[in-house]
Amino acid sequence: MMKSHTNFLLFATLLVVVLIGALDFKVCSGALHEASLNLKFYKHTCPKAAQIIKTVVDEHAKANPFLGAMLLRIHYHDCFVRGCDASLLLDPSSKTKPVEKQARPNLSVLGFDVIDDIKTQVEKACPQIVSCADIVALATRDAVSFQFKRPLWKVPLGRRDGRISLASEVSLNLPSASSNFSTLFNLFSRKGLSNLKDLVALSGAHTVGIAHCGVISRRLFNFTGKGDTDPSLNPIYAKSLKAQCSNHNNIIEMDPRSSTNFDNHYYKNLLEKKGLFNSDASLLTDRSSAKLVNHFQVGDKFLLEFAKSMKRMGAMDVLTGKQGEVRKKCHLRN
Repeated sequence: MMKSHTNFLLFATLLVVVLIGALDFKVCSGALHEASLNLKFYKHTCPKAAQIIKTVVDEHAKANPFLGAMLLRIHYHDCFVRGCDASLLLDPSSKTKPVEKQARPNLSVLGFDVIDDIKTQVEKACPQIVSCADIVALATRDAVSFQFKRPLWKVPLGRRDGRISLASEVSLNLPSASSNFSTLFNLFSRKGLSNLKDLVALSGAHTVGIAHCGVISRRLFNFTGKGDTDPSLNPIYAKSLKAQCSNHNNIIEMDPRSSTNFDNHYYKNLLEKKGLFNSDASLLTDRSSAKLVNHFQVGDKFLLEFAKSMKRMGAMDVLTGKQGEVRKKCHLRN
């Protein structure tokens, strides 16, 4: 029990919050480049890459039930800033400005060590062939799919790693927990994810993971500046959250009693007005979005749409061909 409690606290900084550059040197245009990626990209250069990645992910997933949440957050936060180019993984150096992982929304991101572990194993088999961006995409799929014992979606490959990482670009491209529906929709549309299903399906990633109480303290204790609670919250749920959040540093489950299971429980919670963040609750403020929430809470509909949306998100503003580089170490430029 003590070990379990320790592990839970170890990953307490997890917060799965769903989320620029068509080229390595500029901010993104929000284009999707699925056609430039290939399911068999490493067939002749590193045929065992996918299996090596899955083996390492499975080992970590057995020890850490939050691995899917951790890697989802890395993948989302990377793709929504400069595209899916692994720029989030880069460490700062004396020659660079603050990098993405130093921006406030990314300070609690965990899982970089897992990506480094995977990269080490892949490099032993195929030196400087498989990009860190492709490793993140495959590892995220495998971590989320671990409980199902089958891959939930296919991952086209061929991404290259970006050389630029700027902390100043993060807050402009990642929605906050307090975002309203229009903010979310406009941001997703700007990224090329203009299909409303993408927004609602990808928000479903909040079915796994945990969060700090500080993120929702205003919603619970001072919603309009008068010491009140957000009236859109289920009052019983709000009372429970207040009891758990007497200290802003306390942690809470994103999806009560189901925070390690990737399922449709998130949507059932929304319909009961138990969305943890304002950004979650905002999905019910738009008629079309609310219909999708109701649609996704039935059977496997969420899993099917999530798979499609992840494939589209993973193709956002990717670098391919001679763009970028293939890093030897994911946290360092070559």
